[in-house]
Amino acid sequence: MRRRAIFGTSLAVVAAMGLSACGGGGDSGASNTVRVTLANHVWTENIKKALPEFEKQTGLKVEVTQLGEDQLSDQYNVKLNAGSSDIDVMMYRPLQEGKLFAKNKYLADLSDQVKANKTWDFSDFQAGPVEATTHEGKPVGVPIITEQEVLYYRKDLLAKAGLSEPPKTLDELKAAAAKIKAAEPDIAGFVARTGKSPAVTQFSSFLYSFGGDFVDGSGKAAVNSDAAKQAYAYYGGLIKDSGPANVSTDMGWPEAMAIFTQGKAAFYTEANSLYKNATDPAKSKVSDTVGFAPFPAGPAGSKPYNIPSWALGVNAGSENTGNAWKFIEWATSKEQTLAQQKSGVPGARTSVWANPEGTSTFPKDLVEAIAASTKAGVGHDRPLVVKVAEAREIVGQPIVDAIIGNDVAAASDTANAAFQKFLDDEAK
Repeated sequence: MRRRAIFGTSLAVVAAMGLSACGGGGDSGASNTVRVTLANHVWTENIKKALPEFEKQTGLKVEVTQLGEDQLSDQYNVKLNAGSSDIDVMMYRPLQEGKLFAKNKYLADLSDQVKANKTWDFSDFQAGPVEATTHEGKPVGVPIITEQEVLYYRKDLLAKAGLSEPPKTLDELKAAAAKIKAAEPDIAGFVARTGKSPAVTQFSSFLYSFGGDFVDGSGKAAVNSDAAKQAYAYYGGLIKDSGPANVSTDMGWPEAMAIFTQGKAAFYTEANSLYKNATDPAKSKVSDTVGFAPFPAGPAGSKPYNIPSWALGVNAGSENTGNAWKFIEWATSKEQTLAQQKSGVPGARTSVWANPEGTSTFPKDLVEAIAASTKAGVGHDRPLVVKVAEAREIVGQPIVDAIIGNDVAAASDTANAAFQKFLDDEAK
């Protein structure tokens, strides 16, 4: 039995164990039943409806275990830690637990599989999501659901302020937000997440667009670089100066979205995957006036994140890895990705986004914003570490300090020292 704590503080990794090659000698106990563990998600509901097609094509049977995110984590914690072969295919979050799973050798190396089928075409997947599902140069997952950060805005408020188009740069966003706030004191010029952990993912696009990142090229903490300090000051200052009155510093997306959809803000930067909250008349008072635009450019250009929120991987402990790959190959095919995207689930295939059918259910300006994001998108929206939650608390603190008017440079220096210690500890 392999014993490793996967969500605790101890990571006893056996260095001699390399990534298991999918289908490479591990199929002695191969079964016609593929055991697939999936999260509660629209993607899962869609794939379950299509399963009879896969079973008919292959002669295989698919046994689905479907769980909420917390239950999913608990199951992986128990079964993967024990080296269980009970799971063949696993739906996982590349940026939340992907590095941990790969480091602990829970994910099979898919290098041979992604190259084998030219019709399936791994090169069709966007670069950012592929980056996030790659470990030490080896693909260990296939992205299935993507997110990019875009600018939500109110067309009516822009027109009233004499603005003919949404801001294309961060300087223009700052000026437009200030102008609307001054003219409409009850309306925030800008709203976004403010909680130090929830805000990190959306702040990341600001950080990249200022030319920074959470770590530098050598893997050292970089949240006190000049670019990072400018990004913290900009994000926090925009909320402080043009945000909602008496803004709290613990807002996640539900609170920020509520302010926007209740008609209390002109601009809002957020994940595109949440757009229906703003455009559904049942949820939004401003559904008929919402527009979408690419993330505004900073000194380094427009560099929003382009990430996979979920991916499929093969359990390295599975004895049915060949059939597990057959399921992934089918579930991530061009046909299935198109069907998923038509139902509103954004996928990672370039060809599907280029297909008018693949964008037919999305607002036209949102499609254009997403297209811009995928070209320059960065493949992570948080630090790429094992203990993600702890890291977010550290690098998110300067966001809060900037919002409440504290010394941003000092807060960045303090956070950088703490983050470097965190990275050093994690590397031990």
